[in-house]
Amino acid sequence: MFAKDSGLLQGTLELLVLKTLSWGPMHGYGIASWIESATGDVLRVEEGSLYPALYRMARKGWIRGEWGVSENNRRAKFYHLTAEGRRQFGEQSTGWQRLAAAVTEAIGSTQAPAWAR
Repeated sequence: MFAKDSGLLQGTLELLVLKTLSWGPMHGYGIASWIESATGDVLRVEEGSLYPALYRMARKGWIRGEWGVSENNRRAKFYHLTAEGRRQFGEQSTGWQRLAAAVTEAIGSTQAPAWAR
């Protein structure tokens, strides 16, 4: 539906990662699994999209990663939100909700443009 490098998709993935990490520290596989589950498997997050997003977000100072041991006794990097990440989550959530409401209103409109009447 959207181009692979679409800013909308990138921003959406970042927002979903921020939401996921608002619950607490999580490793990459856990992040992808939560997003898939929370969206009813509508959104599947591939490694090739997730890890570049995590690195980008770490560079921006929104998240921080620390090595630990997963529930399967495997070494994994666990990511958590920074104070800036929490602030970004609040801002982006508000912006997303406004955008989604506006798009929903537009596609549900029963009034044609003036030029089409």
